[in-house]
Amino acid sequence: MLTDYDLHLLGEGKHWKSYDKLGAQLCTLDGNQGVHFAIWAPNAQTVSVVGDFNNWAGHSHTMSKLTPSGIWHLFVSGVKPGNAYKFRVQTTEGTIDRADPYGYSAEMPPQTASLVTDLRDYAWRDTQWMEQRLRRDWFSEPISIYEIHLGSWKRPAETPHRWLTYDELARELIPYCIDMGFTHVEFLPPTEHPLSASWGYQAIGLFAATSRFGTPQDFMSLIDSFHQAGIGVIIDWVPAHFPKDDHGLRRLDGTALYEHEDPRKGEHPDWGTLIFNYGRNEVTNYLISSALFWLDYYHVDGLRVDAVASMLYLDYSRRDGEWIPNAFGGRENLEAIEFLKEFNVQVHHHFPGTLTIAEESTAWPGVSRPTHTGGLGFSLKWNMGWMNDTLRFMRQDPVHRKYHHDELTFSLIYAFHENFVLPLSHDEVVHGKGSLLNQMPGDRWQKFANLRLLYSLMWFHPGKKLLFMGDEFGQPQEWNFDESLSWHFLEDNHHSGISQTVAELNTLLRQEPALHQIDFDGQGFEWIDCQNWNESIISFLRKGVAQNDTLAIVYNFTPVPRRDYRVGVPLADYYTEIFNSDAAHLGGSNILNENRLPCESIACHGRKHSVSLTVPPLAAIALKPSAVPHTQ
Repeated sequence: MLTDYDLHLLGEGKHWKSYDKLGAQLCTLDGNQGVHFAIWAPNAQTVSVVGDFNNWAGHSHTMSKLTPSGIWHLFVSGVKPGNAYKFRVQTTEGTIDRADPYGYSAEMPPQTASLVTDLRDYAWRDTQWMEQRLRRDWFSEPISIYEIHLGSWKRPAETPHRWLTYDELARELIPYCIDMGFTHVEFLPPTEHPLSASWGYQAIGLFAATSRFGTPQDFMSLIDSFHQAGIGVIIDWVPAHFPKDDHGLRRLDGTALYEHEDPRKGEHPDWGTLIFNYGRNEVTNYLISSALFWLDYYHVDGLRVDAVASMLYLDYSRRDGEWIPNAFGGRENLEAIEFLKEFNVQVHHHFPGTLTIAEESTAWPGVSRPTHTGGLGFSLKWNMGWMNDTLRFMRQDPVHRKYHHDELTFSLIYAFHENFVLPLSHDEVVHGKGSLLNQMPGDRWQKFANLRLLYSLMWFHPGKKLLFMGDEFGQPQEWNFDESLSWHFLEDNHHSGISQTVAELNTLLRQEPALHQIDFDGQGFEWIDCQNWNESIISFLRKGVAQNDTLAIVYNFTPVPRRDYRVGVPLADYYTEIFNSDAAHLGGSNILNENRLPCESIACHGRKHSVSLTVPPLAAIALKPSAVPHTQ
């Protein structure tokens, strides 16, 4: 199972399919069927395989050490899929049973053993999707991501403390996403994790789909079904840290093997977790192999990397004296930077058409720029600045918004510095922040109008979109990972109006090239007026490749309707309102521009032509020209 070439690549940190060599590999040796076990533990005194096949007796199956690689291995005849096992590692600190770092599956928490698993026995049916993915240019296509925590999206009404299975999720979640018009789903980390309250962000098994909802094959079937429905699947992947649980990676062979020995480099004070040693070949090999594994065995379409800022900066969340500078005296984690670049290069090389997405909260340059130009190589980056500024602005009472107008317009100064995703994620509805609906100011009607306005701003602003589950119908309470979303609120017209708003915005995103073709270049955007701070009105153009795809977007961030409001536009025969967030069926007051708006030769906003319209209260409208607009 382990050739000299394998050992060479593993030591070099370049064995990108190490998941086919280490861990528990089903195989046949000398006519005997069984499992080849292998684990990297160079400083262990002895390592044994224990499991339900030997009554958890360590003396039965002692492993052999391959020097100098530090890999222990053993073939055990008769072991089959479903058998539980661990590695019993004896060190100078004592003896402890460890879960398999490369394990494909694990027992249901709080049980902690790994399970022998055959991942090759699933018959995929997504050939058409996978072939098309090779040719996809997601930069110029619509992307609207529905972020989901699998354990709390929905629970059975008759047994609300039970999770839906992967199969049940496929039957309910996929039709819902189709109806809502999302192009992708993004799952909070589906990797195995001991504590449900970590939401999956403190994983033990970076190669194991959590057993909470079914088997690995069940998870494959869920992804397969999404693909057959034309919906991409992104997963959160966490190489930034790992928990200290005794059955995990912490001091696996009695030494700081996967982490740093010095806590100033090896521990996250905020989360009480350990940091991977990105300067060690075997560790970066482990992480990059994990990333490629999900794209390979599970046909995942993208990886969203959590907490990238914590990886890039040695002084992340640390005071003076609590961190160690790099070799040049700086705060940048040079080893993590090289790891992230290598990760992106390998993902895009081996799996064209897949996405890598960075949650990076600082102004680090070139996060979503190619590595050969000095960037980190991610496909996309979350626009945390847009999210923070926009929510801070929207929380203001409308009477005060004119004093915060810069928070509304500032994002367009840097909107094209990166390939941005606009995120309203789970982080914005936890830890006492309240739901998005209840972060909006005003009475009940104004709260819903403001939320529709917020989503309209997000969908018409340059950048791809991400919305956390429950926000699409205005769930009024903060997200609780241990409960189902409050689906009964959809029986209320205001909440169903929010849902319909998101569905219509997703439809427009798909239908209108101006809203997705040029998201990452200034040629796709042009201000009409960003200076009307006194009335809190802004307007701009979104443009597609073809000139006649241009849309004019107008926003009113006050509850005062503006009648006979003139907006400068490119020349056209007339303009037609194709979206109005104040429409009655969306829960608004139904102040519409129902008739065609003639394009008049009246100068406005530095343009020779304009239209006169009514801008409804706390609302956004989208106007489409009837003919090819002419540059003025």
